Amino acid sequence: MVSRSCCRRRCRPAPHPGRSGSAHLPSIGPVTDPELDELLDSLPCTARRPRTVEELGGGLTNTNLKVSNPNGVVVVRIPAPGPSLLGIDRDHEYANSVAAAEAGVGASVLHYRPGTGLTVGFLPGRTLSDADLHSPEVLARVAAACRRLHAGPRFVNEFDMFEVQAGYRRIVAEHGFWLPPRYDEFAPLVTRIRAVLGPRAGTVPCHNDLLAENLLDDGERVQIIDYEYAGNNDPCFELGNIWSEATLPVPLLDVLVTAYFDRPRPVQVARARLFGLIAKYGWTLWASIQDGSSPLDFDFRSWGLQKYDRAVAEFDGPELAGLLELAGRPE
Repeated sequence: MVSRSCCRRRCRPAPHPGRSGSAHLPSIGPVTDPELDELLDSLPCTARRPRTVEELGGGLTNTNLKVSNPNGVVVVRIPAPGPSLLGIDRDHEYANSVAAAEAGVGASVLHYRPGTGLTVGFLPGRTLSDADLHSPEVLARVAAACRRLHAGPRFVNEFDMFEVQAGYRRIVAEHGFWLPPRYDEFAPLVTRIRAVLGPRAGTVPCHNDLLAENLLDDGERVQIIDYEYAGNNDPCFELGNIWSEATLPVPLLDVLVTAYFDRPRPVQVARARLFGLIAKYGWTLWASIQDGSSPLDFDFRSWGLQKYDRAVAEFDGPELAGLLELAGRPE
């Protein structure tokens, strides 16, 4: 998400290695492999010939293949072999992908076989970039897509970044993986942020990994792909994570939140900023686990440090106290 695509090299970190891996990034090239042919022959959607198979770039926990044959064009997502320290549940990914398709925001799910992979329809549209998300018009379409997803069928599991971060921290300790300096120093602040954000209430089905590359835009609607980390969550986590992943300026988070709620919501902006901070703090450990366990030739540590350095700047910065005060206000 072969394992994840090895198109990115350790010479420099990519802006987004793609935790889940975009199924619709540009093709790396045609694929010819006897074992893969046998697998595709066994899938109802891909068995018919003639067919062409192209590997899609951007993934680090799946092989993503674009398969074209007389039946149409599909994407086959083949998980990396063996257990994952990241706790990805493929049955959850399948069920949540079905729910997202029912909500009208995800690709149709055509086939699923545990241990083999997930086959979905190929969605038209342009894969977005961080630069695209600087456009208020694009952000409005992203907000609309989030609303459709969040109003759809509930997912089969929960996602709480505070719990995910704590679980990742235990894995890092158990395996002796790299930990950036001062990491645990911020634990008391994390506890305080969690208390301010309050108990989990009113959760909705969230994607939880909305890198720009997981958003497809046809100019009228945005669709969302790749549901490995999906689960019911606070909608402000979704918005804050979008802001954080794309490194958007704060005024654009205000634009995104206003578009999502259909009116200015300063308290929700503060909540989204705090969730974005916790996302950076938590995803840093995702990078640590990958740095210590992934066979891929990618500089996970540098990628994680980019996130961590931004988190530290916010933990140490002058705005945190004001955000905590504002996020705790009733609306």
